[in-house]
Amino acid sequence: MDFNDTPAEAAFRKEAHDFLSKHLEPKSGARPRGANESALARAKAWQKTKAENKFAQITWPKEWGGRGGSSMEAVIWGQEESKFDAPTGPFAIGLGMCVPTVIAFGSDAHKDRYVQKALMGEEIWCQLFSEPSAGSDVAGLKTKAVKDGDTWVINGQKVWTSGAHYSDFGILLVRTNPKVPKHKGLTMFIVNMKQPGVEVRPIHQASGGREFNEVYFTDVRIPDTDRLGAVGDGWKVALVTLMNERLAVGGSPGPDWGEIMAYAQQSGAMSDQAFREKLADWYVAAQGYKLTKFRTQTALSRGQTPGPENSIGKIITANHLQDICNSAIEMQDHYGIITETDRMPGDAIFQQSFMWAPGLRIAGGTDEILKNIIAERVLGLPQDVRVDKDLAFDEMKVG
Repeated sequence: MDFNDTPAEAAFRKEAHDFLSKHLEPKSGARPRGANESALARAKAWQKTKAENKFAQITWPKEWGGRGGSSMEAVIWGQEESKFDAPTGPFAIGLGMCVPTVIAFGSDAHKDRYVQKALMGEEIWCQLFSEPSAGSDVAGLKTKAVKDGDTWVINGQKVWTSGAHYSDFGILLVRTNPKVPKHKGLTMFIVNMKQPGVEVRPIHQASGGREFNEVYFTDVRIPDTDRLGAVGDGWKVALVTLMNERLAVGGSPGPDWGEIMAYAQQSGAMSDQAFREKLADWYVAAQGYKLTKFRTQTALSRGQTPGPENSIGKIITANHLQDICNSAIEMQDHYGIITETDRMPGDAIFQQSFMWAPGLRIAGGTDEILKNIIAERVLGLPQDVRVDKDLAFDEMKVG
């Protein structure tokens, strides 16, 4: 592995850092979660600023408003932007997963209509995959689409849809043929989140936020021209979406060993030998993950495609975050139950992140799914037995 930037990468890093320093404040403390009107307006303004200066999507072709840069430059930009108070949350899913799927499978008309507006921050997208009975098993979804002339009529429910309450459009995975095995009867569509029949219900979370949503579809009509990929090829399209999600390089949001060590020094907990041992474990895990990221970055720098090893990072960081925050809350004793950001040290970053961590272990693939990926695709172990692999969906016993 090569831990150093090449001269060209170092020049780009300086350019990125100088641009960020000019427009943003360095990151400090915890940022409040959620997306009220003022937060959305700030995020849209920052997205527009990035797009106008060719920093919005580093690897996108210039004809789509991108920079036409390398994957390594995208990694460097992400590293530098993470050091600043950048309001990127509302656009992470749309520009990271949804719009790349539109570019890969959409028509020229789709690209002309949607890509530039998303890049400039004018429109926000969400991803409509998970359902109450099909979370990790996305292919087990039951939301159905029935063809009616040149349109499809959609009925069903999605759940845990991040940002649906402020999104303008979404990519929607539905079942168009229940007579074939579950992976083969799916189709992907673009859906207007503001059209009749689409009902979004925010889910009140333990943290007090409402980032996730239930989305109900009642006789929603989508023209066949808004289909992404061929009828029945939805799983193939969805895999591209998920690949974009899991190839993202970076750690989880929230405090790491440095933040809890600083708090322990203030509170006197550093005198506790058991705590110091845990701190050492967190430091070692963080360094191990750092070296794993260097491996990925080296592959990107050499023009290679990272493999399924990226699944390791999410398992480590999500559990790492949960453990650190749990220890910090215990350290605060009875004050640990206070979640108000204006009443606790560091804007209650440990409490807020602790309540977010379980969701992080689910989003983008649960721990169990990612462990299977590592076992099968990294270690070469035998696949799990899948008794429903060749069974038609309507013959399955679906709860």
